[in-house]
Amino acid sequence: MSRVYLLPVATFLIFQVTFIGTYIFAVLEGHVVPTVPYISDAATYSPESCVFGQLINIGSVLLGLTIYVRYRQVLELYEHFPDLGGAMLRHNRLALCCGLISCLGISFVGNFQETNVRIVHFIGAFCCFGCGTLYFWMQALISYNVWPLAGARLYAHLRLGMSVFCTILFILLAVTGVMSHILFKGQNPRKWYPSDGGWYFHVISSISEWIMATIFSFFILSFTDEFRDVSLSHPQITLLSVTTTIIAPQHSEVI
Repeated sequence: MSRVYLLPVATFLIFQVTFIGTYIFAVLEGHVVPTVPYISDAATYSPESCVFGQLINIGSVLLGLTIYVRYRQVLELYEHFPDLGGAMLRHNRLALCCGLISCLGISFVGNFQETNVRIVHFIGAFCCFGCGTLYFWMQALISYNVWPLAGARLYAHLRLGMSVFCTILFILLAVTGVMSHILFKGQNPRKWYPSDGGWYFHVISSISEWIMATIFSFFILSFTDEFRDVSLSHPQITLLSVTTTIIAPQHSEVI
C-alpha cells in the first residue's frame, strides 16, 4: 500500500461532494431556501438526508484512517529521532484523541438530524468543530517540530493560519447561532427568511459553518505531500491457538 497520499485526497473529495451535492439537491427539492442554510439543515429531509448520512459515514471512516496514519507517521519520526522531544509525543497522542472524537462527531451530525434528535445532533456538531479545531492546533505544533525532517515550513504556516481562522469561526458560529435561534420567530428554521427575526445572525453563523467545513477539508488535504513518503503494510494476523483435529479414515478388511 504505497499510495497512502490518496487517502487525504479521497477524504477531501467525499466531504466536498457531500456538502455541495446535498445543498444543491435540497434547494432543488424545495426543502431549504438558497440563502445559505446550515449544512445539516440541507440534509434534514429525505431523500438527501439518507445520501448525506451514508456519505458522511464513509467520509468519517476515511478521515479516521487519515488521522491514524498521521499519528503513526509522527510516531515513527519520534522513534528514529528521539531528540524531537517528549512534548511532541504527547501532542501527537492528544491530536489522535481529538481527531477521532471529531470523526465521531461528524458521524453523529450525519445520522442524528436536528429535527429528530436535537441534543445528540448538537453534541456531535460541538465534537466535530470543537475537537477538530484542537486537532488543528496540535498538528500545527507538530508540523513545526518535525520540520525539516518531514513536511515543509510552508505547510506549518498554513496549518497555523487555518487553526487561527477555525478558532475565530468556531466562536462566531456558536455565538451567532445561539443568538439567531433566540430571535427566530418563524415556523421553519430550514426556510429562514429576513422577516423571521435573527436573520443576520443566522447568515453569519451559517457562513461560518460553511467556511469551517471547507477549511477542515483543505487541512486534511495538506497531508497529501507528506504521505507520499509513507507506505502501509497489511496487518499481521497471529493465531494464538490453533486446534487441528485429524480424523483418520477407518478401513475395514474383508476376508
